[in-house]
Amino acid sequence: MITRRFLLIGVLFVFVAGAAVAQRGWRWRHSGPHTERNGVPDWEVDPNFPGDLFTFVRIKYDSYGGRGGGGGWATDYRDSDLNFSLRLQQLTSLKVNPEPIVLELTDDRLFDYPFIYIIEPGSLVFSQAEVAALRQYCLNGGFLMVDDFWGDSQYENMRRELKRVFPDRDPVEVPLSHEIFHNVYDLKEKPQVPAINAARRGMAGEVGSYEWASDGSDTSTPHYRAINDDEGRIMVFICHNTDLGDGWEREGENQWYFEEFSVKKAYPMGINIVTYAMTH
Repeated sequence: MITRRFLLIGVLFVFVAGAAVAQRGWRWRHSGPHTERNGVPDWEVDPNFPGDLFTFVRIKYDSYGGRGGGGGWATDYRDSDLNFSLRLQQLTSLKVNPEPIVLELTDDRLFDYPFIYIIEPGSLVFSQAEVAALRQYCLNGGFLMVDDFWGDSQYENMRRELKRVFPDRDPVEVPLSHEIFHNVYDLKEKPQVPAINAARRGMAGEVGSYEWASDGSDTSTPHYRAINDDEGRIMVFICHNTDLGDGWEREGENQWYFEEFSVKKAYPMGINIVTYAMTH
């Protein structure tokens, strides 16, 4: 089972009510020499409760054999994880580990953490051991977020692999009315975040927020799908045709991208997802 202390934290922590990222007026820029934290500030944790922290866990996978194309587990690493952990610590009352970690699905420590993150699964193929571990993790109360893959073929690859994990369950589109879009930040649309080099502005001020797919399929509409347990709890949250991780990673590189995508979309959606994961 996912450890009891994290389930208790999920019930007890309270996010700062009404705090909007844009209203805080913050903006972090990486500066100074390149270090292990790439300029992201560190913070102290309570030495009396070293384990009672939210830790951002990125999943490492070795496969690169799917048919959908795509990158790999380390995309946007490590700035994305560090920046998102920093903003959780700053913008919420959740106590956050300043050091995000990387685990494999077959690591016994997986069950110590209630939230895990997989990026660019367009060519991911689970081993049979990973299939079994992920199924047990999710059914025991864990939450998987999948992010940053585009187009029909990459989605089909991820859907096929998740079907191996949950043969009796299928992903369903999550309606905008679902609490995951409103529990902290009241989102008016399903956010779509492109990589920074794909973001664009038109002459009339329109915003291009999607990336092109290698298979030529339509990527203009973001999809947020879920695999639920028998009680209706989201176990797997699939963020397709969007790249929230780049909104976290690249926040300090371009003022317009920061304001349009990091502030308005990537951080609010990410915080909402973690809030849901920690309270269900």
